[in-house]
Amino acid sequence: MSDISKKANNKSKSSTYYNIGQLRVDYWNKLKIESSELARCNHGSENEKTHKKVVKNLITDLKGVERYFASPGIGRMLKLENTLSNYEYTSLSNLIAETTKDLVGDSYRSNPDYIDYDEHSIESVEDHEQHNSIRKNHFEVLFIDAISDKEESSLKNSLMSFRSSNDKFTYGVIVQRSFQDAMIALHFNHNIQAVVVRYAPPYHSKEISPLIKPYIQPVTKLDFSSKSETDLGPLIGELIDKFRPELDAYYVTDTSLGHLKDSTIKRFRRIFYQTEDMQELHLTILRGIAERFETPFFSALVEYSKKPTGVFHAMPISRGNSVFKSRWINDFGDFYGRNMFLAETSATTGGLDSLLQPTGPLKKAQEMARDAYGSQYTYFVTNGTSTANKIVMQALVEPGNVVLIDRDCHKSHHYGLVLVGAYPVYLDSYPIEKYSMYGAVPLEQIKGRLLELKKAGRLDKVRMLLLTNCTFDGMVYNVERVMEEVLAIKPDMIFLWDEAWFAFAGFANNYKQRTGMYVAKKLYDKYNSNGYKKKYKAYRKELKEGEVSLMPDPEQVRIRVYATQSTHKTLSSFRQGSMIHIWDQDFRRKSESTFSEAYMTHTSTSPNYQMLASLDVGRRQVQLEGFELVEKSIEMAMVLRAKINDNPQLSKYFDILTVKDFIPNKYRQTGLKEYYTKNEGWNLMDDAWEQDEFVLDPTKITLHIGKTGVDGDTFKNKYLMDKFNIQINKTSRNTVLFLTNIGTTRGSITYLTNALLKIADELDEELKSLNDKEMEIRQKRIHSLTEEVPPLPDFSYFHHSFQAVPGVPGGDLRAAYFLAYKEENYEYIPLNECLGAMQKGKVLVASTFVIPYPPGFPVLVPGQVVSEEIINFMNALDVSEIHGYRADLGLRIFNESVLNRHKTTTSIGGMNIKK
Repeated sequence: MSDISKKANNKSKSSTYYNIGQLRVDYWNKLKIESSELARCNHGSENEKTHKKVVKNLITDLKGVERYFASPGIGRMLKLENTLSNYEYTSLSNLIAETTKDLVGDSYRSNPDYIDYDEHSIESVEDHEQHNSIRKNHFEVLFIDAISDKEESSLKNSLMSFRSSNDKFTYGVIVQRSFQDAMIALHFNHNIQAVVVRYAPPYHSKEISPLIKPYIQPVTKLDFSSKSETDLGPLIGELIDKFRPELDAYYVTDTSLGHLKDSTIKRFRRIFYQTEDMQELHLTILRGIAERFETPFFSALVEYSKKPTGVFHAMPISRGNSVFKSRWINDFGDFYGRNMFLAETSATTGGLDSLLQPTGPLKKAQEMARDAYGSQYTYFVTNGTSTANKIVMQALVEPGNVVLIDRDCHKSHHYGLVLVGAYPVYLDSYPIEKYSMYGAVPLEQIKGRLLELKKAGRLDKVRMLLLTNCTFDGMVYNVERVMEEVLAIKPDMIFLWDEAWFAFAGFANNYKQRTGMYVAKKLYDKYNSNGYKKKYKAYRKELKEGEVSLMPDPEQVRIRVYATQSTHKTLSSFRQGSMIHIWDQDFRRKSESTFSEAYMTHTSTSPNYQMLASLDVGRRQVQLEGFELVEKSIEMAMVLRAKINDNPQLSKYFDILTVKDFIPNKYRQTGLKEYYTKNEGWNLMDDAWEQDEFVLDPTKITLHIGKTGVDGDTFKNKYLMDKFNIQINKTSRNTVLFLTNIGTTRGSITYLTNALLKIADELDEELKSLNDKEMEIRQKRIHSLTEEVPPLPDFSYFHHSFQAVPGVPGGDLRAAYFLAYKEENYEYIPLNECLGAMQKGKVLVASTFVIPYPPGFPVLVPGQVVSEEIINFMNALDVSEIHGYRADLGLRIFNESVLNRHKTTTSIGGMNIKK
C-alpha cells in the first residue's frame, strides 16, 4: 500500500480530505507525477521498482474510487493496470496525464467518447467526430443489478447502439451489484441523473476500499441488512426520493401489477418489465432528462425575441429601437447586446404570460420550480426577498395578531409588521460579543415566550413565528426540532423561514434537513402515520401534570410553512430574483385568496422578464447539477479555511472563526467544535447537522482581523476593494465575511489567498517602519478591536403606551411608527446627552428604527424604550453609517406629552383594535 494510502487509513476518524472529490483529484495528480517519474527510470533500476510499486498501489487505491463512476471508471483503471504490467511506461504516463486533464477540467462531460467500457465498444474516429460536432450534455445512468461482467458489457453495448446523432444528450452507464454500492455511488457521483433498479440486489458490498470509508458515513449508518432482497429494490426508490430527489428512478421487475405495492408504484417514475424493449428504456431515460432541461418561460422569451413585431406599446427600448438608432446611447446597446433588447417587452400574450395571473409558460415554470424545491406552491418574485417577506406577512397576518420574530432579522420584516398592524414579540438571539454579532434565537426562549403568552390568555392571538435561517453569518437552526416543540404548544402556528441566504440548501444532503420545505413534508407524513399516533397516546399517558409536551397532538396539528429565498444571492438568477415556497396544508382553504391579494399589492404590473427567465433557468441548473455545485462550493469554503489555518504568515494576522467561536457548548449536543484542524484533518459534520440545536454553514467564512489593527469597514474598503477589487457584503468591528457559492472557483480561492498574503506582507513592512509612539498607538488599536468590544444590547421593552397588553410581550409597532409622522410629536436629543437625561428620570422612547451598519440589525424600533445598554453600544460603535440616526441632530424620540396622551386603543387600518 502506498504512503498516501497509509496516511488516509490512519485518519479514519477525521479525514485527510474534506470529500471524495478532493481525494479523487489529488490521487490522480499524484498518479500523474509518479507515472511520469516511472517513464524516465532506467529499466531494471531500483528507482524503477520503487516508482512502479507506488504507481501500482495508487492505481489499486483509485480502483476503489473509480468503480463508482462511469468516467473515467473501472474500465480505464483496468487499462492502466494492463499497460503497467506490460512495462509500457511512456504510454501509461501519457494515458494518465490525459485522463487527469479530462477529469480536472471536466472536459469528459462534453467529450465522453474517449471512455472505453471495453475493447468492443471503442468508437471510430469518424463516429467520435460526429458525436462531438455539436456539444452534448453528458450524464451517467446508474444500473443496480447483480449481473456478470459479460452481461454488463452486453447491457452497455446494447444501450450505446441506440445512440443517435440527433440526441441532445449522451450518457454513460455505471453498474453496481449491491444495495450498499448503489448508495455509495449516489453519495459520491454527482454525474448520475437517472437510476434503473433491476431485480433485487443483494444488500452487502463485496468490497469497500478502506480509503473511502471516512466519506460514506451516511451509507454505513443505514442498516437494512435484515430486509429481504425483494424489498431492497423499492427501498432504494424511497432513499433516492430522500437523498437525491432530483433523479429519475426506474424499476425493472417481473412482479405483476396486481402484486406491486402502491408505495412502489408511486416511488418510481416508470416501472418496466424484463420482456419490454431496451430501446424503450433508453428513450425514457433521455425523455426524463429533457423534461428537467425544459425551461418554459425562458424558451418562450427566446422564441418571442425571434419574431418580427411592430412595437406600439409603452416601451421605446423594446427591440432596441430607441437604443441602436441613437447617436448618443448606442454604447449602451453595444454593452448589453441585441438579445437583451429583443427580449425586452411588456407583452403577456404572443407566447408569453402574465406574472400576476399566469396560465402559460410562467405557470409551468413555477410548477417546475415547485417540484425542484419540494414545495406545494412556488411563486416568482421580481423585487427581491424584501418584497417576498412583505407579501407573506400581509397574506397571513391580520391587524392585532401577535408575531414572534427574531429582532436581528432583515428590516423588511419589521416594516412588514408596520404595514399589517401586527404586534411583534421580539426574540433575542444569543450574543457573540467578541465579534460584535448575534447568533440565533434559542428554542428555550421561543417556548418561554409562547408559554408566557399562553399564561396571559394571548396564545390564540399568536399567528406566526418568523426566524432567519440561515443567518447572514451562517447560523442554521434545527428546523425540525423548533417546529415540533412549537407545534406541541401551539398546533396551528404558521412558520415563516427567511431563507434568503439558504436557497441552495435543498440540494445538499446535510443542508436540506434544515430547510422549511423538507421538514414540512417530513412532519406532515410523520403526524399522519399510525405509528406516530400510537406513540403520542403512550407519551400523553406518561406526561406528568404541569410538564410541557414536546410532541404535537396529531389530531390538532396543522403544517403551515412558508420560506422566502433570494435565488439571486446563492443560485443563478439576476439581481432581485427571488421565490416564495409554500407547504401549507390549509393554503387552498384559508390563505390562497389573501395571498393572491398580497401578491397583487406588492408585485409590479411590469415585471422584468429577464429576471423571470433567469429564475426559470436557475431552476433547471439546480435540478441537473445542484448536487454537484453545492458540494463544490462547500469544498471551496473548506479549502480556504484550511489554507488560512495552516499558513503561518496568514495566521499571524487572521483567524478563521469556526463552530466553537459562534455556537456555545450548550447548543452543540454532539460536541463538534470545528470542521478542520491542522493536526487532525477534517471532522465529519453529519451528526452535528442532524442533532445540534445550531450549526454553522461552512460557506459563510468569517475572518477575524483584530490582530491587524484595522477595523472591518476600513479593511473592506482600503485593502480588499481598493487594492484587489474583492467584493464582500458584511463586516463587523473586527471581522469580514466571505461567502462561497456555486460560482466560486479554485482560481477565485487562490486569488483571495494571494491577496491576503500580500496584505500580511504589507502589514509586516508597515510594522517595521513604526516608531515607538506609533507602535503604542497600534497596540492600543489592536487591544480595542480584540478586547474592548461593546456588549450587544438585548431588546429592552415597548413603552406602556405601545404595549398590546400591559406587562405581556407584544408591542404596537404600527401605532408608534405612524405617530412619528407628525413633526410636533417628536424631538431630538444628542447622543452624548442621553445617559444624563435618563439618570434624571427622563424616559426616552424611540420614534424611528435605528439600524447601525454594520452590524445591520435594529437596536431600536418605534415605541421601544431606550436603555443604557443601547446608548453605550451606540457610543462604542465606530461606524459612520447608522440608519435612522443623524449625528448632527441626535436621537429622535417621542415627546413625553405625546406619550401621556397616547391611548391604549389605537386605530389600525380604519379599525379600532383593543390591545
